[in-house]
Amino acid sequence: MTNKRASTDSGKLQPGSPADPVPFGKYYLLGLIARGGMAEVYRARPRNAPDVEQLLAIKVMRPQLAREARFVDMFNREGQLAMLLANDSIVRTIEVGRIEGRHYIAMEYIGGRDLTQLLRRCQETNKRIPVPHAVYIAARIAEGLHFAHSLRGSDGRPLNIVNRDVSPSNVRLSYDGAVKLLDFGIAQALMKFTSEIGVLKGKFSYMSPEQIRGMPLDARTDIFSAGIILYEMLTTEKLFRGDTEFALMEKVRKAEIPPPSKFNRRVNAEVDRIVLKCLARDVGNRYQTAAELAGELNALIEGYRFDPKELRQFMRQMFRKEYAKEVEDTKSALNSVPLGEQPTATTPAAPKPSVPKSVPTSAPPGPPPQTPQQQPAQTSPAQPASASVGADEQQQKRGFWSRLGFGKSKR
Repeated sequence: MTNKRASTDSGKLQPGSPADPVPFGKYYLLGLIARGGMAEVYRARPRNAPDVEQLLAIKVMRPQLAREARFVDMFNREGQLAMLLANDSIVRTIEVGRIEGRHYIAMEYIGGRDLTQLLRRCQETNKRIPVPHAVYIAARIAEGLHFAHSLRGSDGRPLNIVNRDVSPSNVRLSYDGAVKLLDFGIAQALMKFTSEIGVLKGKFSYMSPEQIRGMPLDARTDIFSAGIILYEMLTTEKLFRGDTEFALMEKVRKAEIPPPSKFNRRVNAEVDRIVLKCLARDVGNRYQTAAELAGELNALIEGYRFDPKELRQFMRQMFRKEYAKEVEDTKSALNSVPLGEQPTATTPAAPKPSVPKSVPTSAPPGPPPQTPQQQPAQTSPAQPASASVGADEQQQKRGFWSRLGFGKSKR
């Protein structure tokens, strides 16, 4: 029996599934996880590294957009830039390439939900994101922004990176409690192009007044957008609304902001002050760097005595069914083999190292040992949150880059 091909004769990309992977170059596709105006994103894993428990996200450019040479150039150039953004608060980009004529970006996979989904779930269940959780998430966003804003090239000159698209849909919250900014490296390149094809509709509510006016932008526009996100986490309400795009844009231009404590009595005066400083209409009255914002947010977190494990617990409680399915899908994705590549009776497969399922009778009493398949659901709380569900980062790195032919990690 022959293997499935990622691309059919019609040119459509076969997404695969956790239980039925589809080869795509040196990767297996394990199912579609997101679709946008620019690209489709698939869960994936390396084909030739069976001992590496590493899931990836492969973003594949839509074929109709790949016909635009200028966009392909931006996609590749900015994907390379994203690889420089090695920070715990920014999704890690591994490589940019082309397979079967399709342009793609390979990134770390983050099992979880984006902030838009969390806010929607809060509205559906009549719950709020606790104030310490919201402050913690905002602090991680600010730290990621500062890293990008201050990044320098190999010649030592500032790269002057501005995201321009800081919004809840680009903030990923993992089931392990990690907070990651998505698509940072390619956001600025996509902005002009997406505006030409109408993908920006609905993004106006997360822009700064100067961005709406079409004025020159710097890092402080991202700080304004981060302030909108913090405001909406505290109030569970959209900050800027309008019946028409024009009405919405006028509200952003005026930036007349009531304090979040008006809608949430648990918000104290210090949190109000920080939010309103982020959202100052005049850029000179805002935080001048994201590091300054992160510093004040982190000081608040210390006062709350917040433990990052609380965010992990909150995410798993808010998405119980989704988390259980994520664990199940991850186990399947890490161990499944395409039907055409399964061993036959005449070609037995090499045995995989495994942990005995039962404890030897001579072993002292205690809980049964965890198998590698169980590890994604049983990450130790004492370890930093991993981008993929429950995988130990040091084990992921060991031999991973050399097997894939990417060279050494840029981390």
